[in-house]
Amino acid sequence: MKFLGNVLAVIVGLMVFSFIGIILFAGLITLSASEDTVSVKENSLLHLKLDNVVLVERTAEDQLDLSSFGPLASQYQMGISNIKKAIRTAKENENIKGIYLEAGMVMASPAALTEIRQELRDFKESGKFIIAYGELFSEGGYFLASEADEVYLNPLGGLEFNGLSSEVLFFKGLFEKLEIKPVIFRVGEYKSAVEPFILDKMSDANRRQTEIFLNDLNDYMIQGIAESRSLDAATLKEVNDQMLVRKPEDALSHKLVDGIWYDDQVKDLLREKLGLEENDEIPVINITNINKTAKTKNISAGDRIAVIVAEGEIQSAEMEGTISSEVFAKEIKEARLDEDIKAIVLRVNSPGGSVLASEVIWREVNEARKVKPVIASMSSVAASGGYYISAPADTIVAQPNTITGSIGIFGMWFNAKDLLNNKLGITTDVAKTGEFSDFMNPTRELTELEKSIIQNQIEDGYDTFIQRVADGRGMSKEAVLEVASGRVWSGIQAKENGLVDVLGGLDDAIEIAAAKAGLTDNYRVLYLPKQKNILEQIMSEFGADIEARYVRYRFGDTYQLYQQIEKVKKMQGVMARVPYDITVK
Repeated sequence: MKFLGNVLAVIVGLMVFSFIGIILFAGLITLSASEDTVSVKENSLLHLKLDNVVLVERTAEDQLDLSSFGPLASQYQMGISNIKKAIRTAKENENIKGIYLEAGMVMASPAALTEIRQELRDFKESGKFIIAYGELFSEGGYFLASEADEVYLNPLGGLEFNGLSSEVLFFKGLFEKLEIKPVIFRVGEYKSAVEPFILDKMSDANRRQTEIFLNDLNDYMIQGIAESRSLDAATLKEVNDQMLVRKPEDALSHKLVDGIWYDDQVKDLLREKLGLEENDEIPVINITNINKTAKTKNISAGDRIAVIVAEGEIQSAEMEGTISSEVFAKEIKEARLDEDIKAIVLRVNSPGGSVLASEVIWREVNEARKVKPVIASMSSVAASGGYYISAPADTIVAQPNTITGSIGIFGMWFNAKDLLNNKLGITTDVAKTGEFSDFMNPTRELTELEKSIIQNQIEDGYDTFIQRVADGRGMSKEAVLEVASGRVWSGIQAKENGLVDVLGGLDDAIEIAAAKAGLTDNYRVLYLPKQKNILEQIMSEFGADIEARYVRYRFGDTYQLYQQIEKVKKMQGVMARVPYDITVK
């Protein structure tokens, strides 16, 4: 047995060593390739292949793609900023004649897709064409593709066009079976982030606010598609409400697509537009390569605008994919002290998180505002703690379909006594020096006095949140309270209620920052925090990211449930977070 154990250990060691070698070798190849000069051939197309790609705010120009690497595979991510840069570069490059867009099942929020649609619209103004094709179109994928000059769908494909929905997981039944008793502390009728733990369905208030902002997002999408396709918005609304597109021929009859074609037919159309012969190879360039040809605007300019990208949950600890208060407070402070940086744009894509961490970041944003313009640019979601850190900005910019607001806080505690005693046969006892020495002990019920102490802390935190918004927005506390209570708003509603100043995207925020700083066109945009180089990416992918991918692979369809449980475990202290994870589909 010892011999077999040694053999197994050697085999495992060789496998790990081989894997590290493959990753390093791939990284060296990628690093070498990234140094090659890329040129754009004459009569080329930019290929925007976004099908099954997850859109995030920002990724490295040459990020690794492990999307098909066995059990460690994950969905490929692409930065919105990278895509916009590629479209802009293609517009300016004379060798690029058009864009071939495949966005069928792109995974992105409505606000993220709006940013890219606007860039595609600008591209078309150059007189160049956009052709879109898909085998299957999700609601979001079609919203993006509808900006193309022509849209084609596979004869056996599908096009989802039936409105938006948002589904919530509820854990009340699970806790009852486990005999775990959640104890909830919150302020506000709409602060429904805790509902999944105490209810088995949405409260009336939460259902009402969700339906209102979903309708706002859906109406904006329908209006955008109607304008792009030259269709009547009211008629399109009826098609959407009744799901009248149930097969490819329906999409054609309702003029959502221009043809029911196969891929080779679309390729023939592209050849025709490029003036190529029937079997000629179509010259294409992808996002990564065309961005290598892009020239940094005003690279030698002394004046700079810092765009600090804050994406993920807000927390104190430094962790990949989150907004660490330590990291971002430092970035904002350094930007404030840097004399070459004349203005700051805080790009926020966050559902919120820790109140304490939000307050730390708020402090630095507020200090920066005293010495230079600070503009907040809201992306897909900037709610709860995400709004908290945006509130001090001179100007807040959001897309019409941004999800924001949720001004409220909550706390959560779990009594696991019955689980331990009845299910596991475990009992506990405690010795203590004072009445509150075992404060919030999860193996017993809270006393009424302990509950009142926690509730008072929650209410104090809420009062501070309201005051931060009132000071930042120049509103009275009473006016803020009218739009607070944890209620979630669309960007359109938030502007009507005074929580947002301008409807627009990141580029609009940068222009506003430049104007407020008195800058002309001779300035450089600097993105922060600094991104990882290729070797740092490799080590990151090999570490925690690979562990996350493996967990996703092992849990399969139940991964979402696992994620929710892990998020609860990380909730420490008072939280300012949007109700659950809003996934619009």
